[in-house]
Amino acid sequence: MHYIGEIISLIVAFSWTISAVCAEVASKRIGTLQLNVIRLILSLIFLGVTMYVVTGSPFPLYADGKAWLWLSLSGFVGYVLGDYCLFNSYLLIGSRFGQLFMTLAPLAAAISGWILLGERLSMQAWLGMFVTMSGISISILNKGKEKGHKLELKLPVKGVLLGIGAGIGQGVGLVLSKMGMNYYELSIPEGMDTIHTLVPFASTWVRALTGAICFLIVMYFQKEFHTLPVVLKDKKGMFAAVGTTISGPFIGVSLSLMAVNYTEAGIASTLMALTPIIILLPAYLFFKQKITWMEIIGAFISVIGVSLFFL
Repeated sequence: MHYIGEIISLIVAFSWTISAVCAEVASKRIGTLQLNVIRLILSLIFLGVTMYVVTGSPFPLYADGKAWLWLSLSGFVGYVLGDYCLFNSYLLIGSRFGQLFMTLAPLAAAISGWILLGERLSMQAWLGMFVTMSGISISILNKGKEKGHKLELKLPVKGVLLGIGAGIGQGVGLVLSKMGMNYYELSIPEGMDTIHTLVPFASTWVRALTGAICFLIVMYFQKEFHTLPVVLKDKKGMFAAVGTTISGPFIGVSLSLMAVNYTEAGIASTLMALTPIIILLPAYLFFKQKITWMEIIGAFISVIGVSLFFL
């Protein structure tokens, strides 16, 4: 079948869109802290079952101390800091703008990869950063109403900062995850091809475990454990929480890994980055959000900027 990798990549973009919409609904109904705890615990179960079916063990096999260290650090930066910012940004600026700020992830990944891994940044990568930032600026800035103010933010400053934090957390977490997976690959004995195939899933399991533990610690100190039995009774909130878990870290991760096996990573990455555009329609239909032409143009420009990182 022709273009199977491209088709899978588009399915991933739609899957991330469903995850973002479900996360916005769940965050508003059951709270961001509660959602993160439930989502990460469900992720551990889904990933554990997948690994058990393939390898006979629900836990990561052969991962050494260095792999655990870097993957745990990645889980803290990506899941705890990044997702905390992302889900809280949904409450203030909605999933539509929250996903727009996620186009900053390649920028953050490129810069952190340059610092931590010594990866070189081409002129095209710098151009991609500039174009992405320009697209975001077009979407979130308005002409100032007062005389003398040419531009002003049309979003809450806190929401914008949370969105930026989410994009940076995602990008830096990805680089730290890459470092952890490199150590993981080195620790696997020769001839264990099945284990090598499941390294991304096992790595995600370690990251999710770190995230779940950190959020449970936060919940303990904030004395919010009593809220879990309450939110578990919220059927719509739990349905949305399960939806964001399945469509995000479980199906999204699985299909994204599958996509790069059938097409070039750059093509797959660009198509999977279409979420800020795809999410415009459900944001209008489900959340009744007004969408301007400048916001649409800004979203397209941001995605074009992301594509420059991979072309």
